[in-house]
Amino acid sequence: MKYVLQRLAFYALTAWAAITINFLIPRLMPGDPVQALISRFQGQLDSSAVNSLRALFGLDKQRSLWQQYTDYWSHLLQGDLGLSFTFFPTPVSEVISQSLPWTLALVGTATLISFLLGTGIGVYSGWRRGSWLDGLLPVTTFISSIPYFWLGLIAISLFAVKWPLFPAAGGYDSALVPAFDVPFLSSALYHAVLPGVTIVLSAMAGWILGMRNMMVTVSSEDYVMVAQAKGLTERRVMFSYAARNAILPNISGFALSLGFIVGGTLLVEMVFSYPGIGFQLFQAVGAKDYPLMQGVFLIITLAVLAANLLADLIYLLLDPRTRREA
Repeated sequence: MKYVLQRLAFYALTAWAAITINFLIPRLMPGDPVQALISRFQGQLDSSAVNSLRALFGLDKQRSLWQQYTDYWSHLLQGDLGLSFTFFPTPVSEVISQSLPWTLALVGTATLISFLLGTGIGVYSGWRRGSWLDGLLPVTTFISSIPYFWLGLIAISLFAVKWPLFPAAGGYDSALVPAFDVPFLSSALYHAVLPGVTIVLSAMAGWILGMRNMMVTVSSEDYVMVAQAKGLTERRVMFSYAARNAILPNISGFALSLGFIVGGTLLVEMVFSYPGIGFQLFQAVGAKDYPLMQGVFLIITLAVLAANLLADLIYLLLDPRTRREA
């Protein structure tokens, strides 16, 4: 219990530091972020309107930095992330809440599938070295070296242009209204096939390589040889002794990938124009939408911290040595 409390305190301190840095970045950047919004009106705003906008976005120069910081925390604790420049006057929290489910559904499902398939294939290929499955290692090495976006472009050129089997962009048919009904859900699933398969193929190869190498290392350990000498079944030795210890590095990697699910696979969402949070971040950078960038960065940071905390707790359950050290 003491170990868990120590980790919670560490991550709470890290979250405070990340939120503070997130607050300071726009204020330390050269220029005035509000000018990105004011320039749209091309001099049609007077000085009082400009001052009102600065106050609205928490950048009032008449207030000290400490007062702005306390106001920022006050709004943050209420779930208020400010107003988006790009979608003004829509709140940032509303923009994120509309795009986050798309990223969680696409990248979350693809990451989970790639982890389960990659880990399972890696266990068998590492345990049965020299088999036909292990002979596919050069193929997985090649696929893991291909960037997401390049694989996505190949998929579009083949299966959306040359053979128009799937749509090349978008998250659903533009003629449909988003709703939890069969036509919309089937359209969303149909549009998610290409980006989802792209993520699964690219990520799965990395899980296979990592798990296979760890299985090769663990299979020669003394406790595995003792388990085999006891006459235990090969399946039990492979999963209960070898795979249970070999999977620990993959657990850390999977926890980090869970955190970055919130950020989405930015390049994949850009290539497929998928309406996820990564694509929103790309639009925010192009439009200099600082409140939206702050909100997205904050959500990604908190998600990564939560995923790392989850990995620490899973380590406690899987590795007895961690419990003794704790």
